[in-house]
Amino acid sequence: MQPEDLPLLLEREMPYGKYKGHKIADLPGNYLNWFAREGFPKGEIGRLLALMREIDHNGLSSLLDPLRKK
Repeated sequence: MQPEDLPLLLEREMPYGKYKGHKIADLPGNYLNWFAREGFPKGEIGRLLALMREIDHNGLSSLLDPLRKK
């Protein structure tokens, strides 16, 4: 993880699928877990999904709260 990835979780939108248009940071845990089981896509979107899954899985979503308030 790079520190500059955290704001990207709040900026980037899911480009396809059931949650198309939703911010990566707002995706539900079960959707992130599905990617963890099935495989994350390549590239930036996959990297951000994997990061968000780790944050969510470990109960660390509050780390994003200060960034949401900006």
